[in-house]
Amino acid sequence: MEINVTKADESQLKPKPTDESKLAFGNIVTDHIAKMEYESGKGWSDAWIEPYGDLSIDPAAMALHYGQEIFEGLKAYRGKDGIYLFRARENFERFNRSAARLCMPEVDVDLAMAATKKLVLLDKDWVPRTSGTSLYIRPTMVATEPHLGVRPASAYLFFIIIGPVGAYYKEGLNPVKIYVEDFYVRAAVGGTGEAKTAGNYAASLLAAEKAKEKGFTQVLWLDAAERKYVEEVGTMNMFFRVDDEVITAPLTGSILPGITRDSVIQIVKNWGMRLSERSLSIDEVIEAAKNGSLQEAFGTGTAAVISPVGQITYKGEDHIVAGGKMGELSQRLYDEIVAIQYGEKPDPYGWVERID
Repeated sequence: MEINVTKADESQLKPKPTDESKLAFGNIVTDHIAKMEYESGKGWSDAWIEPYGDLSIDPAAMALHYGQEIFEGLKAYRGKDGIYLFRARENFERFNRSAARLCMPEVDVDLAMAATKKLVLLDKDWVPRTSGTSLYIRPTMVATEPHLGVRPASAYLFFIIIGPVGAYYKEGLNPVKIYVEDFYVRAAVGGTGEAKTAGNYAASLLAAEKAKEKGFTQVLWLDAAERKYVEEVGTMNMFFRVDDEVITAPLTGSILPGITRDSVIQIVKNWGMRLSERSLSIDEVIEAAKNGSLQEAFGTGTAAVISPVGQITYKGEDHIVAGGKMGELSQRLYDEIVAIQYGEKPDPYGWVERID
């Protein structure tokens, strides 16, 4: 399918950030948007890129009433010799798994990749140059059929927006404080926890706001059935290093199969370290924190890459991790992944693609 391009004229262009060191996350979008429409019986059609602007959607659009909405998050990086995408194809493959879970049509991965590259290159002057910055890419699909009745929609809009970003957390690489939530739940096995869909994030907001009021950066979720086993943080998968064993929760259907999570798993195994994808109880984590065997804890995700944890609070007790500093493995993983993303070192995994 051809992707038609309509460039923004001079009056539609937005001012670019003048100080990239002050870039936050998610506040700025570029000059263009990519779109594609779907109708049952017809399939996907009319792929195009146009100047960024508001969407026109019927008030009865089913996404607004029944939650058929999915999205992805990936990045483009300006390296010393070009612009790179990091594991973009895997993001669109995960996007399609989310689509299947929400009874939505899958997109052609090759077409989605082509649209992403066209959009990024059209707005390539927006890709920031400062260390630690990148261009965030947000593919999204929403149900647009106007119908008030619970069933899968017959019409959808797929679109991609992009924008320059800095660090996701204001702490940057400084360790964050996380609050263990043992009342509210984010997702349960058999639900939509493994899909990247809006409802999962809506379910996390109340606990996250309560934690923020107490001075915490994020919530660590426990399993829905027993409130016993650690799962993920609201925006990241979690890893714990206990007695030189690197542990992360298994993919049982209630947590997101993170692309950065998978990258860390592959790297850690390649380095010859012990890695386990297993259920880890919060009691085991706290006991390890108390007896000193919890060497470090960190979150992984596209937005933050690696986010070290300096404090875990559970049932009113604070537990300092790694002396409140970034752990040795966290730093090593961050340096390795970022160097690959920016094309600064060889990529033995085939994760990056230079597009310019």
